[in-house]
Amino acid sequence: MIGTYFVGDREYIYCIIEIYALSRKQDGGKANEDAFLIGRGETPFATLCDGAANAEQSAKRVLSFFEKLFKEAKREDIECFPTWVKWVKLMDSMLLGGNQSTFVSIAVLEGRYMGTCVGDSRAYLRDRNGQIRIITERASKHRLGSGKVTPFPIDIPSNRGDLLLLMSDGAWTPINIYKLKKLLTKLVFCHPSDIPSTILDEAGKAGRADDMTVVVMKKT
Repeated sequence: MIGTYFVGDREYIYCIIEIYALSRKQDGGKANEDAFLIGRGETPFATLCDGAANAEQSAKRVLSFFEKLFKEAKREDIECFPTWVKWVKLMDSMLLGGNQSTFVSIAVLEGRYMGTCVGDSRAYLRDRNGQIRIITERASKHRLGSGKVTPFPIDIPSNRGDLLLLMSDGAWTPINIYKLKKLLTKLVFCHPSDIPSTILDEAGKAGRADDMTVVVMKKT
């Protein structure tokens, strides 16, 4: 996706956004309670949910509802964090009294990333200089369905060469940020599609005690 387009009298510039994901269920697990959603339309986005119980009733249900909300939204709504707060509150109410789920989602806008995080799934940013940080470190641990959610704002500048990672706790818990940085350094010349499997291979070396999912977004 490279070029420019107009919405009214506003000109938008966009570039290539590559998005890849991989999920593996825990050892001996009957169903994978993680789920992800990738949007490659006019406004690319990636979303990851980690359901606390039956995936069909929590994580996948959240993603189905979110996809509908996102598709119906105008671009100017997606650019405003209050819209994301409203979406999170609706999804929280939808799951209230049932199975809970984490939620982390990032949309790629003109010159920035916009999204939100609820629960302990994480988003990381590795910039073009190779520096990596957790951009959801202060997110509330309350999940959708708890009735106590506080949507954590993701609104940061974007640059070519950025690498974004969305990871469920089953994937990030076995790998600290220093190990992740070292791993990504080794993968710098690899195709982005190779990154999720490599991270999950490393995270599962001692066995998969939980479902694990990695979503990678590369801006070039």
